[in-house]
Amino acid sequence: MLVDFFLHLKARELPVSTQELLALLEALKARLVGPSLDDFYLLARTVLVKDEAHYDRFDRAFAEYFKGLEALPGFDVDIPEEWLKLAARRHLSEADRLRLQKLSYEKLFDQFRQRLAEQKERHEGGSKWIGTAGTSPYGHGGYHPEGIRIGGDSVGNRTALKVWERREFRNLDDSVELGVRNIKVALRRLRRFARQGAATELDLDGTIAGTARNGGWLDLHLRPERHNAVKVLLFLDIGGSMDDHIRTCEELFSAARAEFKHLEHFYFHNCVYEGVWKDNRRRHDERTATWDVIHTYGPDYKLIFVGDASMSPYEIDRPGGSVEHWNDEPGALWISRLLKTWPKAIWLNPLPEAHWHYTPSIRRLRELFGERMFPLTLDGLDRAMRALTR
Repeated sequence: MLVDFFLHLKARELPVSTQELLALLEALKARLVGPSLDDFYLLARTVLVKDEAHYDRFDRAFAEYFKGLEALPGFDVDIPEEWLKLAARRHLSEADRLRLQKLSYEKLFDQFRQRLAEQKERHEGGSKWIGTAGTSPYGHGGYHPEGIRIGGDSVGNRTALKVWERREFRNLDDSVELGVRNIKVALRRLRRFARQGAATELDLDGTIAGTARNGGWLDLHLRPERHNAVKVLLFLDIGGSMDDHIRTCEELFSAARAEFKHLEHFYFHNCVYEGVWKDNRRRHDERTATWDVIHTYGPDYKLIFVGDASMSPYEIDRPGGSVEHWNDEPGALWISRLLKTWPKAIWLNPLPEAHWHYTPSIRRLRELFGERMFPLTLDGLDRAMRALTR
């Protein structure tokens, strides 16, 4: 199996060697990890990948090869009790789901503080306490129309107002080969060329004209090269529901890298607040204050947001509404500051345009952007680039 895995990595153009495969086999023989696929992933990445720039490519290749597999074959161990408990979590009917009531924003947090003070032990399958696999608004592995997810991964409902854990996102790969080359063509509507730098390029027309005026004696003319003078600030929503659109966003990111010499990018999650970041691996430690971004880049930049704009409306309009931390000022205020600094701004949304009116947060952001939200399609990109050049 590992030989096939090794050949799969080679086919995905990862620079892995036979020596590294042998080292991985030795580590498995020494039982450095158990049957957990997560543990094997960490071991394989440590042994096989020598450059962190290849982590994203390795992650995709690993996911393709081990899709549907939950443990390594050949390890004779019992299934952990915790796995069985989560697998057996309650499956609610649609009628059961409709009977669950959303709490008001204030009541949700007041009740949460009360549960923290009163709860003394672990709970599972209930509707009140902080626990797992139940219908309480606090915990994980169950269902509630709005709540606070504490520990554990999302089970796919995506209804949490807050997530109490340290989540890790990965950077978008700007070297992805474009599946749709026309994205680059659409972006070219925004390009504006200017002559920059030293005179190092042959000016053929000027040379011919000068030589003719010189009675046939060569009169060589040089000129600066033409470069795209457009400056772009790219804000990319990452994580959560945006995981469904990674491929599309990577194609856009790659095209933008190729088309714009002056491109600066920052990541955010759901809505922009007081800080953004450039590297998802270090987002908890190396953030850039949004005020610093506003004061660093001039008004000649064009601002492009990319995100599905799908979130709780609290995340836009409430202090403390962020799903991951307590924000002192609402996201709408920060967006208004960005739009005041860079009035040439658009929002690109990977969701189909026909579905936008079903989501209150999309409607709210369209209002903030003066209806300058466009679908992340070729037609939408074309309309977006025209809006930025007006």
